Amino acid sequence: MNSKNICKWYNVCPLKRYFEEGKLNIKWIDSYCKGNYHRCIRREMEEEGKYHPDNMLPDGTINKKLKM
Repeated sequence: MNSKNICKWYNVCPLKRYFEEGKLNIKWIDSYCKGNYHRCIRREMEEEGKYHPDNMLPDGTINKKLKM
């Protein structure tokens, strides 16, 4: 995979940890983190310095099943 397609926040993003723990479907990683990350609401909020909970998915929805 071309590193240009990977979000610069991926290694510190809680979604990476959720995925590695088997709590998050790979579709989120493939579609956003290692795909078209420019449409990720989490990334946008991070870059604007806006608060977003760890269990917020890239499309902006909150997954209450995800806990740290």
